[in-house]
Amino acid sequence: MIPTIIITFLILLLISVPISVTLAIVTAIALFFFTSSPLLVIPQQLFNALDNFVMLAVPFFILAGSIMTEGAMARRLINVMNFLVGHIRGGGAVASVVACMFFAALSGSSPATVVAIGSIMIPALVKSGYDENFSVGLLTSAGSLGIVIPPSIPMIFYCLVMNVSVAELFMAGILPGILIGAIFIGYTLYMSRKHNWKETKKYTLKEGIAIIKEGIWGLFLPIIVLGGIYSGAFTPTEAAAVSVVYAIFVELVIYREMKLSNLKKALVGSAVLSASLLFILSCAMTFIWLLTSEQIPLHVAEFTVGFAKTWWIFLALVMVLFLIMGSVMDDVSAMMILSPIFLETLRRFNIDLVHYGIVMVLVIEFGFLTPPFGLNLFVTMGITQKNLVQVSRAVAPFLVLLLIALVIITYIPAISLYLPMKFLR
Repeated sequence: MIPTIIITFLILLLISVPISVTLAIVTAIALFFFTSSPLLVIPQQLFNALDNFVMLAVPFFILAGSIMTEGAMARRLINVMNFLVGHIRGGGAVASVVACMFFAALSGSSPATVVAIGSIMIPALVKSGYDENFSVGLLTSAGSLGIVIPPSIPMIFYCLVMNVSVAELFMAGILPGILIGAIFIGYTLYMSRKHNWKETKKYTLKEGIAIIKEGIWGLFLPIIVLGGIYSGAFTPTEAAAVSVVYAIFVELVIYREMKLSNLKKALVGSAVLSASLLFILSCAMTFIWLLTSEQIPLHVAEFTVGFAKTWWIFLALVMVLFLIMGSVMDDVSAMMILSPIFLETLRRFNIDLVHYGIVMVLVIEFGFLTPPFGLNLFVTMGITQKNLVQVSRAVAPFLVLLLIALVIITYIPAISLYLPMKFLR
């Protein structure tokens, strides 16, 4: 069965069959030729995969991110960050990174962060004298923090397929997200000093107070959402619903700059994206059910433990495997398919599933910035009208920084596990 699954999977990917359809076809072929189970099992498993309360968090977080992207919250958040750090050398670029970190905590979406912050800050940085390639690379890369800093949609997917606490994984992403943001800020300050990039605009105290008053509503959202989850006031799914209601209230009632046409656009776009992601997830869960029922993870564990003698070698091989898989399929799909296969191996090496989840999310972040499936690259291409090669070159220095952060976080589990172990375990 295993050779047939692998060969069929690769052939379908090479002829550009969508990943969801590929998973469904591979599962059907395996069931029909190698098991006694009827094909009726497939629609049953597709339904069972979506019959999960946590699943509702995905469309809610996507919708909240779309509303804030279409509205005024991102622009007001940028103004706050510019007031706080814009006066220092390289302050505009630093403000961009911090704004990406905050907006990531609002939307949970990497592409939404790039659109909301990048579309405003890339032209602003270039106008202020920053190198264009640096500005493009910075905003594209910093926008990827949307999947590391909670709430995060890929984190929810990982928790669903690996049966991990969403609250724990969300909390585990805080310190790694801050570390990556700090590395980007350090590089930004170095490049700003080297090239003498600085802003000339300064705010008076009165202007600053007005800016903070306007942006305070956006700053409250991550406190409400994450504070509610960690305090036990509501579940991650309920937190996602709260974020939608809060975003609509702020944009339509307080700021009053969002038109109903923009709200309609956000609703339609988030509905399409949610449907496509959930269909991929349901097909992946059906494929995982097949692998588990045939005890394939157990066979993989036996082979892996014999090949990789230590946990750190195993994690290195997994990172390389995911980076290779990212050249033929998107990394979120790769995570949902491959992670359950390694579940038994993770248990044998005594690797914490929450820490492993953070490693997977960081690898996905890396995949968002590398061709041919780097989603953030395509988003930036649409914003800047540059081609894929130009955007990829601009991002290259930040990929080196991200790889350094990935290695540090992978081999120092305490960075990921400190907060969950202190507050939730």
